Amino acid sequence: MKLIGSNTSPYVRRIRLLLVDTPHDFVHLDIYGEGRDELRRNNPTLKIPVLKDGDQEIFDSRVIARYLGEKLDHPPLTWEQENQLTLIDGANDSCVTLLLAKKSGLDVDADVMFWNLQRERIMTTLRTLNAMVESGQFAQWNYPAICLYCLVDWVQFRELVDFTGVESLIAFRDQHRAHPMVAETDPRNA
Repeated sequence: MKLIGSNTSPYVRRIRLLLVDTPHDFVHLDIYGEGRDELRRNNPTLKIPVLKDGDQEIFDSRVIARYLGEKLDHPPLTWEQENQLTLIDGANDSCVTLLLAKKSGLDVDADVMFWNLQRERIMTTLRTLNAMVESGQFAQWNYPAICLYCLVDWVQFRELVDFTGVESLIAFRDQHRAHPMVAETDPRNA
């Protein structure tokens, strides 16, 4: 089994943490530089992660997680957990959009509808996730908790959000730093 991705991607990191006890090779690509051609060869959507398992190729973190869940006999996600992932992915996607726009020289702090909508989605979602953490909905270290951890840690690493009012997310992140492979997959070490 081979996982292709970037050391700094929160989507790749979540799969790396899911694979903690599963033998696999990890191939790091600089997807905006010298690794771009390799990415083109491995995924027509030009996104990471990509999982290769024999002849099977899977292109999206959520689909990869489902595939691994079936292959590794993990319990299927509940509808509540699926909704949690939708919230996490919504915030994550908007944060990635802001980061890529910043790196492209765009003023993401401008009072423009598109940027305003991204910031609104992020903060509304983070407040909802914060309340879910406070009510114990992420008490188990499972795939949704791993995804939340990766989101919060990555957003703080990229300095994309002021966590005032959603401090329980930071406490959640801090509580789970000791899990296997969390330190080894920290994007700050990339």
